[in-house]
Parts: sequence; C-alpha cells; structure tokens
Amino acid sequence: MKVNGVPFRSLWQTADGAVEVIDQRRLPYAFATRALRSVDDVIDAICTMAVRGAPLIGVAGAYGLALAMRRDPGDAHLAEAHRRLNASRPTAVNLRWALDRVRAVLAPLPPPRRADAAWLEAARIADEDVELNRALGRHGADLIAAVHARTRRPVQVLTHCNAGWIATVDFGTALSAIYQAHDASIPVHVWVDETRPRNQGLLTAWELAAHGVPHTLVVDNAGGHLMQHGEVDLVLVGADRVSARGDVANKIGTYLKALAAHDNGVPFYAAVPSPTIDWTIDDGLAGIPIEERAAGEVREVAGLDRQQQRATVRIAPDETPVANPAFDVTPARLVTGIITERGVAAPHGLGALFPGRRQAA
Repeated sequence: MKVNGVPFRSLWQTADGAVEVIDQRRLPYAFATRALRSVDDVIDAICTMAVRGAPLIGVAGAYGLALAMRRDPGDAHLAEAHRRLNASRPTAVNLRWALDRVRAVLAPLPPPRRADAAWLEAARIADEDVELNRALGRHGADLIAAVHARTRRPVQVLTHCNAGWIATVDFGTALSAIYQAHDASIPVHVWVDETRPRNQGLLTAWELAAHGVPHTLVVDNAGGHLMQHGEVDLVLVGADRVSARGDVANKIGTYLKALAAHDNGVPFYAAVPSPTIDWTIDDGLAGIPIEERAAGEVREVAGLDRQQQRATVRIAPDETPVANPAFDVTPARLVTGIITERGVAAPHGLGALFPGRRQAA
C-alpha cells in the first residue's frame, strides 16, 4: 500500500540488519517508523502495540527469533526467545504458528547456521503473508460484488477494529476485500467502528482515506442502529484466532456486532489467512485465551489537543475499578462465512477447504 504516494509494507529488513516497522501508536496523527534490533525490542513493540494485528505480530515474532539467533544461536537461547515472544500477545495464534515454524527449521541445524536460516524463513513468512491476504481479498471482493449485483447501489460494509494493511505485512484481511472491490470499481462505503478503548478504527479510517474508499466513522454502539435501519449490507471483520469449528476471536465488541447482525438478517463474515486458524481448538469459547490489558487503556484517552500536539486525557480516576478484556469470541452459529485464501466456507466447512489439517492437529 502507499503512504503519501510511497509504497510501504508494515515491516521490512534494513541494510544494517535491523527490522523496521511502522509505529502504529503514532497513527493516525503522525507517520513514524521504529527500528527493532533485538528480541527485546520486538517483544516491547508487540506488547505496547507499536506492532499489532495478528498476521503482522506473527511475522514480527519470526524476525524476533532471527534477531535472537544473531546474538546467541544456542539451544537454550532459542527456547527462551521462543517462550518470551510467544507470551507477548496470548490471543493471536499467528504468533505461535510463526515461532513454531521458524523453530522447526532451526532445531536440526548446527548453531552457526541458524541466524541466516532464521532470517530467510522470516522473510518467507512475510512474503507468504502478502500473498495469502491478496488471495483472500479476492474472495471477499467477490462477496461485495455479488451484493452490488443484487442491489445495484453502493455496498454498505460495517467493520470493527483494524484489519487493514498495517495489521498485516500488506493488503490486510477484511480491508483487502474492500480495497480490491474498490479498485474493481465496485461502489462501496464502509461504516468504521471507533473500536474503544484503543480506537483502532481511526487506523482503518486513515487507511481508507489514503486509498480513496468512502467511509464514515461511528461510535461502537451505532452498529445495531444502522443494521435495524437497513444501512448495513454485511459485517466484515478480521480475527486474531479462529477455532477449528469456526468460532471467531476478535477485538472486544465483535460479538455484539454479530448478535446485532444475526437479529437483523445481516451476513457476518470474518476474513482470515489460514495461519489464524487454530486447528488444535474446537470450542473457541472455552479454549481461546483472552488477553487482559492494562487499566490505563480504559482510564485514559489519547489524541491531539487544540495546538495539534499529542495529549492524553484521564477520564476515570485511579480508584475506579477497571476490567479490560482485549478480545471476545463470536460463536460459529453467528458467523455466516469465513473468508480464507482458499475461498469462503461456512464455519463447519473449514476442514473441507484445508483437508488433513484437523487430523494433523
């Protein structure tokens, strides 16, 4: 994708052996990058959400192992780096998937060969992420095109959180479908949830504006009202983990959108590359860990002041008890379909798209 006309990925290697990332904490008010030079830097970037989005977290984790192997390629350091990286964001399964994949490549190798092998495997995972998201976006764009063919008017899509190119290496998941539909001249308008408490919807609005996609920012609780009044044709979200039976873990508030969609007969789709599917878990409600984040994210709101300077405003006193679950799980019964790089399937049909995966898990 492009920023001010310049093509960017969300993460890339630098000539001096670092990993450069877009610092998403600075968006949408400023575009800035950050160099990650150690496994500690990668863990910090993931924990603080300078790097966020399940697919991008997975790729960053792979590069984190590569950076760790440059410092010490021994077995003990490989195991410790894998453990620490995996603990940095517990809900997004792409992280575990990427770390396990890199470790499987490195484990049989003698330590002197591990650093180079880790960099090559991390680069493969990054390139594959781009192609997976390009492919699933084509399938999602077909769904949008079908709605337009039926209604002969702009397609109204409601999305939640940010499932765009900055949540992946490029293209995005849910937004990949929207970009490809827009680029194919299918008229589309996006209702963008703010997505409290971290307001990732502002990142979605920033992306859509840069790509020229019509959109409107709404508060999280407006979705049900819009659906009741026939102003949403489909709900399209990403995911941090999908169970084998099709339960969808995504940013907190997604479940409420699915309930409203179900009540109003609005199709609800999740767009996920296959590394987001956790074939080891059937029951997502019981088996997917839900990250509890810091209370400060709820007590404080960040933005720009009247002088256009970054500022943080406290909206609740320290003594106010706060709970901050970062994700919820939408049961498969509320999901119309799951969009993958291999096509669109009903939740119970994921195994048919990926034969052998459940048996291997």
